[in-house]
Amino acid sequence: MGDMSNSDFYSKNQRNEANHASDFGCTLMELRSLMELRGNESVVKIKECYGDTDGLCRRLKTSPTEGLPGTLADLEKRRQIFGQNFIPPKKPKTFLQLVWEALQDVTLIILEIAAIISLGLSFYRPPGGDNEGCGGAAAGAEDEGEAEAGWIEGAAILLSVVCVVLVTAFNDWSKEKQFRGLQSRIEQEQKFTVVRGSQVIQIPVAELVVGDIAQVKYGDLLPTDGIFIQGNDLKIDESSLTGESDQVRKSVDKDPMLLSGTHVMEGSGRMLVTAVGVNSQTGIIFTLLGASEAEDEKKDKKGKMQDGNVESIQNKAKQQDGAAAMEMQPLKSAEGGDGEEKDKKKSNPHKKEKSVLQGKLTKLAVQIGKAGLVMSAITVIILVLYFAIDTFVVNKRQWLPECTPIYIQYFVKFFIIGVTVLVVAVPEGLPLAVTISLAYSVKKMMKDNNLVRHLDACETMGNATAICSDKTGTLTTNRMTVVQAYVGDVHYKEIPDPDALPAKTLDLLVQAIAINSAYTSKVLPADKDGGLPRQVGNKTECGLLGFVLDLKRDFQTARNHIPEEKLYKVYTFNSVRKSMSTVVKLEDGSFRMYSKGASEIILKKCSRILNEAGEPRIFRPRDRDEMVKKVIEPMACDGLRTICIAYRDFGMSPEPEWDNENDIVTDLTCISVVGIEDPVRPEVPEAIRKCQRAGITVRMVTGDNINTARAIAIKCGIIHPGEDFLCIEGKEFNRRIRNEKGEIEQERIDKIWPKLRVLARSSPTDKHTLVKGIIDSTQVEQRQVVAVTGDGTNDGPALKKADVGFAMGIAGTDVAKEASDIILTDDNFSSIVKAVMWGRNVYDSISKFLQFQLTVNVVAVIVAFTGACITQDSPLKAVQMLWVNLIMDTFASLALATEPPTESLLLRRPYGRNKPLISRTMMKNILGHAVYQLVLIFTLLFAGEELFNIDSGRNAPLHSPPSEHYTIIFNTFVMMQLFNEINARKIHGERNVFDGIFRNPIFCTIVLGTFAIQIVIVQFGGKPFSCAPLKLDQWMWCIFLGIGELVWGQVIASIPTSRLKFLKSAGHLTQKEEIPEEELNEDMEEIDHAERELRRGQILWFRGLNRIQTQIEVVNTFKSGASFQGALRRQSSTTSQNQDVTNISSPSHVSLSNALSSPTSTSAAAAGHPRREGIP
Repeated sequence: MGDMSNSDFYSKNQRNEANHASDFGCTLMELRSLMELRGNESVVKIKECYGDTDGLCRRLKTSPTEGLPGTLADLEKRRQIFGQNFIPPKKPKTFLQLVWEALQDVTLIILEIAAIISLGLSFYRPPGGDNEGCGGAAAGAEDEGEAEAGWIEGAAILLSVVCVVLVTAFNDWSKEKQFRGLQSRIEQEQKFTVVRGSQVIQIPVAELVVGDIAQVKYGDLLPTDGIFIQGNDLKIDESSLTGESDQVRKSVDKDPMLLSGTHVMEGSGRMLVTAVGVNSQTGIIFTLLGASEAEDEKKDKKGKMQDGNVESIQNKAKQQDGAAAMEMQPLKSAEGGDGEEKDKKKSNPHKKEKSVLQGKLTKLAVQIGKAGLVMSAITVIILVLYFAIDTFVVNKRQWLPECTPIYIQYFVKFFIIGVTVLVVAVPEGLPLAVTISLAYSVKKMMKDNNLVRHLDACETMGNATAICSDKTGTLTTNRMTVVQAYVGDVHYKEIPDPDALPAKTLDLLVQAIAINSAYTSKVLPADKDGGLPRQVGNKTECGLLGFVLDLKRDFQTARNHIPEEKLYKVYTFNSVRKSMSTVVKLEDGSFRMYSKGASEIILKKCSRILNEAGEPRIFRPRDRDEMVKKVIEPMACDGLRTICIAYRDFGMSPEPEWDNENDIVTDLTCISVVGIEDPVRPEVPEAIRKCQRAGITVRMVTGDNINTARAIAIKCGIIHPGEDFLCIEGKEFNRRIRNEKGEIEQERIDKIWPKLRVLARSSPTDKHTLVKGIIDSTQVEQRQVVAVTGDGTNDGPALKKADVGFAMGIAGTDVAKEASDIILTDDNFSSIVKAVMWGRNVYDSISKFLQFQLTVNVVAVIVAFTGACITQDSPLKAVQMLWVNLIMDTFASLALATEPPTESLLLRRPYGRNKPLISRTMMKNILGHAVYQLVLIFTLLFAGEELFNIDSGRNAPLHSPPSEHYTIIFNTFVMMQLFNEINARKIHGERNVFDGIFRNPIFCTIVLGTFAIQIVIVQFGGKPFSCAPLKLDQWMWCIFLGIGELVWGQVIASIPTSRLKFLKSAGHLTQKEEIPEEELNEDMEEIDHAERELRRGQILWFRGLNRIQTQIEVVNTFKSGASFQGALRRQSSTTSQNQDVTNISSPSHVSLSNALSSPTSTSAAAAGHPRREGIP
């Protein structure tokens, strides 16, 4: 769907409404205004206008039980009249915007300035020509070739800048595109259950239409607005729209309004879809947002808006919808907050902490830049002094006015030499290498099932020291199967034979499982032959339904006998109850309730149990203790989740007080206890072993019972019997970390976390506390870098707090994905290990590049400096320097940054924040190779003419053609760099530098390509490159001297680094610099405060939203369009003023814009922007 089509719909809607009102008993506008009512008002309105919900269904030509007929013509017509369930996404940044952003890099700005000065000077020809009297002290310095080719230098620098900028912008652009691709993939995968033609089917969310009957259940994010027509115990979290944190109980007769973007927290039921897409509550908010933002932009551009007159209604509908089309995110992210907005916040300069690598690189670049600056300044000063002393002191000349332009020309030339030295010293390949390396990794990580949302997460992962992982679905397959059962006083270690069970018990068991579970949970036949049956819906329920099938019974027949409408009362599962119960009315008018839930909870409520004959017998507390010891603990120790299934009969009169849950769900009769296995993924134990070997501690945080958790942790290899470690439950964890006042103390957490391996029965808050505790700990000298996995909405805060948050691509909720840095598209723990490998590889690639780059820089700077000082002329000309600099930089960064990772990366411990970027081994390599190259170059410079028996290039007269002598120096220099590039592939002092070289085709291509270009430059470069063609034997010597680099590399590798005490490492972050701002400490409290009271701020934010809903003039403008501009102009001024207010410390002045600009979910909006947003 394009942006426009939606707005076309909209304007058509306005026209078509009249014609189509006859087709359906209500118009789009009627439904929209109906959905703005809440609670009792809505019930009254429905009664007044439609009689009841059935009346509304009749008007919309749908049946509450059978749904829409589902014919194409009917669906198409509904889409035309009521719109589609689709909100067009926001326009991505254009390529030019990305280019502009890339241009803001400091190194690039310095280069641009140097290049422009150099270009300007090359075209400046001072008057006064050749005045002999002015002396030609340094005349030999500039030959004609240089003068003609002066502009090449500036142009070459600008070219290099252009390359860097384009590559950076292209990377950002492709990342954005990839992410949009993912977004649309997620949306296509997001399905919703509807009833069409009496069949329950799942359709993509975008295909829902007004009049559909949708089934809602726990955990759903409602994709449209609707009216609740039947169901039980439905509670909704509407905080994403209203900011009220209490869950709202929905019922047909009190509050039937269900709104898009809200979460079903418990219960299930059916709703009649009444508003979709731009007309749903979320859509309206996005439209308002979009319209006000777009209008701001227009105001900026035009200064004043034009007023539309006659056909303004249609135009405005179009215009407003076009604006909506520009500024809106797809529906699903309504609850995760606008993705783009978030990215804007994330990239703001107030980052709390740069990623480790960025910090070190910035520091290193500054160090190198300073050194380069000093060197270039000294060069210029020496040249100027030499010239001045030579001219005015030695030759005793006068400064004549007519000579001034000539002297200036000399000084300008010295300045250019200085700039050349500076340009060579500044490693502009650095930003490029980082970008290429990250982009390459991100692309390849996609294949390893890691979808990276924030580039720096990739490299942070290489430094990870701790991973806190969920159990279900990440370490295990999330495919539940019943493997043990305790029925009729017998503990079966595998599925019992149905004939071995008493018939009465078997019937009860089948009924209890089939009826007391969400009817949306099903086990369907396998897609392909020999595959496993498909599990749809709640995985635990699917495991139980699979058990019924294993007992050779069919759960569907039981369900057909008692359809969902006939269920008398349902107490749905929630995290407090940890059980689910369903009441049915039997034929004789009495009631029966089936219950299932965590075994320790249900067994406490059982007073009887079915014996081997299927008759109930008394079940006393001591029987229960024995059963826990003999049955439940052994099951839990095998890593099974234990579920108890029970029932209770009630008489028909008096009818029990169903709302009094505590009296109802008690005095039960236990039918069976089953052990459900969620097998460990086969690849997980190996992956965890790799993590531990790589110095990463894996901790398991789960909601399961402690025995099950411990058993799974042993199977995974997180804990090994006999080790000293902690496995505790959430309650115990909280008891240990809180002081008498109930406040969390960091010292207490520090006592626990180093040994903690399993946190069982934990809440999302516990997870967040643990992550925060580990990150803030100062107990170890390295700050811990923590990665966290999460899938639930409630994991949002922990994912945001962690250094790297992994969300599950399959099982994860939209909120979790919004809060994460990397999405695991296969939900598999072993993909995290791949992320670690790639992260470390990025780090190593950049170190390799630095090792190579700095050798070139050191040599080139020293050669240019000494050459300029001794012979008044650099042996390497400016253009040659730039060829070495630009091409070697750019190509080498490509070659070394695309090395694929190897398993050996996982054999070392994480580098940590304080480890220098350039280790002492690398320093040894850099200096060692620099010595070799300098010795050779100076030998050639001062004795080359004798060795090769050619004319000397030193002190050549003015305008002489390029000499073979200097060409040999240049050629040898390039050959040495080429072979040193192979040396640079290893940074830890390994001997075999060719190891795995053919696994990297890019590297081989670049080395050979550079070699080929070098031949062309030398043989045919001529004057612009100051090269004379060389003979074959001279070429052979150059290559031979280059190959010497490889031999010399082996010599360097033999010197033990520990002997070289004088070597210093460079580019490391000290502890102090990690958090530069002092304010952070004050703001820390504020952040935690916000995290603790997750929703306080939100309530305030969203009060503004309710104001809008009272401001019906704004909403009505969609109909009339009359006061539309005015209303929005007023609103946009408030919006623009408060656009920047993100983290408000005093909650008094919260404005409309916040209410509008973040229809976020609870976790995303209220987590107090713990990490990336930073502190304004």
